[in-house]
Amino acid sequence: MTLTSTTALTPLTFELPDPRSTSAVSSPSTVHIPARNDAEAVSQWLMEYRESPRTFRHYRKEAERLLLWLHDQSLTLDQMTREHLDAFERFLADPTPRERWVGSVSRRSDPAWRPFRGPLSPASRRQTLVILQGLLSWLLEAGWVSHNPFRLMRNKRQRLDNRTATVERYLERPLWNWLWQWLQRPSAGQIPSADYAQARRRFAVGFGYLLAPRVSEMAQARMNDFIEREGRWWWRVVGKGQKAAQVPVPPAMRALLTQWRRTLGLSDMPALHEDTPVLRALNGRDGITDNQLYRLLRQTFQQAAAALEAEEGDPRYVQQLRMATPHWLRHTALTHQAQSGVEMRYLAQTARHSRLDTTARYLHTEAEEWHEQLSHHGQGLVQDDTDHQ
Repeated sequence: MTLTSTTALTPLTFELPDPRSTSAVSSPSTVHIPARNDAEAVSQWLMEYRESPRTFRHYRKEAERLLLWLHDQSLTLDQMTREHLDAFERFLADPTPRERWVGSVSRRSDPAWRPFRGPLSPASRRQTLVILQGLLSWLLEAGWVSHNPFRLMRNKRQRLDNRTATVERYLERPLWNWLWQWLQRPSAGQIPSADYAQARRRFAVGFGYLLAPRVSEMAQARMNDFIEREGRWWWRVVGKGQKAAQVPVPPAMRALLTQWRRTLGLSDMPALHEDTPVLRALNGRDGITDNQLYRLLRQTFQQAAAALEAEEGDPRYVQQLRMATPHWLRHTALTHQAQSGVEMRYLAQTARHSRLDTTARYLHTEAEEWHEQLSHHGQGLVQDDTDHQ
């Protein structure tokens, strides 16, 4: 069972018919959506997110994995029980057989396409369950399923809460300082395109750190999204949930943008008529997609990790870089702003969070103070080996 369509907002369409049809519904009059099978029912749910293309694609991926797994088990959505939910969660942690489920990035039309790149981390599994819980709740309201197995989770809140007390996926300041200095090094290439590629990734990393955008927001940014008002520069952005906002552009970002525009052969700062991409392809004209930017940043972290390891840098920092994803830039930006004393209300506006408790995860000050005060507890209880040296 594979997707046959590759367009950006195409609902789920499967080559093999789903065993469930409208005739299998015990009381068709209770079904409130036009669907003949599970794939079409899920497509109706997905279209609720058609105004948010990135969310649409992410949710489609998660729903697709569930439907493919159910098909492999000869099950329908309505037949899924609490036990099946546990089995699916175990499957996400170890999608086997690997040759059938796991593969490298490829087009869906390619026979080598697979729904997984590898096992999902605990955080990713929790996020998957959060999304699918929403799907089942919607289908229950639509009358397509008769029950929602997520409701039977005894520790549902704990299992589905993807938030931690504090954000831990960020680059510590010494590591960030090293990374930024590494990005200033001249390119190893002897051709102009190598210099351009180096300038582009330096700008992309700096953009992510200075304005705390999401990857999709960076990829979709236009030059005239940067505007000047009463002597101050702002970045206009339409973010998650199609919410429009304006974020202050600090002097460091203005300088970085000027450098990047000079690389492109443009004036120092954008004009109102410049409706052109900020981040561009190697030809210097076309924009880049979310996925292309994601891969660019991920590759940058991997190359930085290799460079730091070659310099015999702190192995812990090398591991952080290897683990880092582009979203870590946003976490790093907000964490460092919080550590620098930016007030909570302004930090929340920069992050464009709807809840202050989400922003509070970036505040590490109390944890550091707590650790400092406890550092004297038990002092002298154990002899330090360094005293004998």
